[in-house]
Amino acid sequence: MKHDAGDDRMSSALHLLHRAGQCADEMFAVSVGEVGLTPRQFAVMAAIANSEEPSQTTLVELTGIDRSTMADIVRRLTSRGLVQRRRTRRDARRYAVRLTDKGENALRLAEPAARTTDEQLLAALAPTQRDAFLRSLSRIVLAVEPQTTSRGSR
Repeated sequence: MKHDAGDDRMSSALHLLHRAGQCADEMFAVSVGEVGLTPRQFAVMAAIANSEEPSQTTLVELTGIDRSTMADIVRRLTSRGLVQRRRTRRDARRYAVRLTDKGENALRLAEPAARTTDEQLLAALAPTQRDAFLRSLSRIVLAVEPQTTSRGSR
């Protein structure tokens, strides 16, 4: 009996979540245009904007992005002049992160792209299904997050 891998892929939560993520990333990239932020960079910058000079550890907690990926994102954003890192006054070993003026402008320009991407993604669902879908995604993240955090796999 021949096994049809195509049917399995379309019923696999793992595959469908991955594909949905790829589609969302592409939609955001097209919508954000010249600002050139990735969805993760946007999430980090939004978390910085909504916190008072957070540390990278705080950003990991706020976004769910693993430590090594966060370090890479902050390094890239710093090299682009979008964020600054500086030692905190309380703990000289710890770095605080803040948006530069250029970073605040880039975030402001990217916010409509994020809203547009969310709207396009949710448009595939009936209006009555959208809240339930978002709650379901949140439940999945909360249920599996402790397992994935310990392995650093995000």
